[in-house]
Amino acid sequence: MLRTSVPELPSVVLGGSCSFRFTSELEDLLQSSDDLVHKLDLQEVDDLVGGLQKEQATAPLPKVKWKKRDSDGNVIRVPHSRRSQSNQASCSQKSNPPVNVPDTSSEVVFAPEAIEGFLQDLQLSLCDATGDEMEAPTPRPLVASSNWSTRKTIFSESWRAARPQLVNTAVARENVEAHMCQQCSSNSAVVRCRDCRPRPFFCADCDVSMHTRHPLHNRDGSTSGFFQPFPPTTYVLNRALIPCMRYVPVEIPEKICGCPTDSLRIKPGKSVAVITMNGRHELSMPELACSACKATWTAGVEEVLRCDYWPATLHFATIYETDVFFSFEELKMAAPGLSCQAFLKMLDQRTVRFGRTGKISGDSFLKSFFEWEAVRYELDSLCKEEPFTCRACSPDMLAVSVDGNRKHYRFKNAARSEEQAIFNDVFIAKDEDVTRFVNHVHSTTKHVSGRGVCGGEWSAARETSQKSASKLDEEGLELAVCRHGVLLCALNMYRGEIFAYPLFLQEKLASSSPTFFCMDLACKYWPYLQKIIKS
Repeated sequence: MLRTSVPELPSVVLGGSCSFRFTSELEDLLQSSDDLVHKLDLQEVDDLVGGLQKEQATAPLPKVKWKKRDSDGNVIRVPHSRRSQSNQASCSQKSNPPVNVPDTSSEVVFAPEAIEGFLQDLQLSLCDATGDEMEAPTPRPLVASSNWSTRKTIFSESWRAARPQLVNTAVARENVEAHMCQQCSSNSAVVRCRDCRPRPFFCADCDVSMHTRHPLHNRDGSTSGFFQPFPPTTYVLNRALIPCMRYVPVEIPEKICGCPTDSLRIKPGKSVAVITMNGRHELSMPELACSACKATWTAGVEEVLRCDYWPATLHFATIYETDVFFSFEELKMAAPGLSCQAFLKMLDQRTVRFGRTGKISGDSFLKSFFEWEAVRYELDSLCKEEPFTCRACSPDMLAVSVDGNRKHYRFKNAARSEEQAIFNDVFIAKDEDVTRFVNHVHSTTKHVSGRGVCGGEWSAARETSQKSASKLDEEGLELAVCRHGVLLCALNMYRGEIFAYPLFLQEKLASSSPTFFCMDLACKYWPYLQKIIKS
């Protein structure tokens, strides 16, 4: 227990003129404080102090938010790799006694060079701790930043640093120094083939042996002191280019008659232009002739199709590799605005690049492409594959959206063909069916004349619109798509965006049972539909 004793205090003299002595009131106050101390339990005080110290020792250290700024003062986020390294460093120091931590609201800024230096020092210290011997510090590659401009700068700098080496490699590639033939390894190479990788160099004899069977390869000759592309109907002899015959690579039968196979001879047939993704090739169709019975064989359309080609005509003088059609179709799907002429111009440029000549006819290409698509459509029909359907919306479709596109118009004076359409009523409905439906709706119902105005600002869907009196024949397309943007069906518009057109498409898609039918004039279309139902 604590006890306090107050001795008798002498009088205090201030300035020699003022004095006072402890009175009885002061003694009573000290006595009351002494009694209060006697009433306290010192064990409870000790327990309280110990608990506070324990909570202070186990309390987590306040986190410090480190921010790095660039020269303009903008905050640069630290990459995840650096964060993980800093977290590992903090975990290794948990056993150290707590230290004074600065206020969490303060901001510590380091320059990027200082951060890189800290990381390198940390790596060196870790290597020293594990006993690894380092002869010379290896420069660390630049760590990708989370800042887009920093990443682009690092990316551009890496290319700029490697550009001299890339230029030297490109120049060394065109060096025509002596190469040995990589096929026979005995003669000097005079031909480099771009498609015979990884052994592109051939001597004159190996070149003839290889590229008689592969005439569509792109080759370069070094007869002029530099690599120069030359066509497949050319070979090298005594360091000079000599013309020759090359055959279209098609399947040739082993026998065409009952005579021995030794009596068969291959001779060049008619000249054929082969169109591939590398441009135009001038080759000859192979023909077989029997010297004994004089029987002959010539490749026809069936043989051409079996070899993955497509003829321009039934009496073909031009054949297309089907990979060209596939590529054109995929480009049109990815970029619908791409024209056929632009695609063919690209093929003509590749023809010139590889040392060949000749142009590709646009009309012939489009006709062949459409016929190829028609055959593919028939094959899909045999396989029960329905076009213009959305698998995600099957079997019950949630929503259908209908709208008009007036950019797909046709002028009245545009040239027309009398031939029947290839894809008639596959995607675009027949004009006769649409006209019959519109006339039936107008003859059995009464419409209020006027304009279909939505919100009093934008007019569309005039039900009383007449056929356009302008120079246009077809004013556009009315299209229906699902909520995934998949085209379902369409029709040609001749009278503007009248309500009967979306009604035709709605009836055509009724088998899909869409829950919602969406359009930009639904506020006007719904009353119109109610009148149609009542009539």
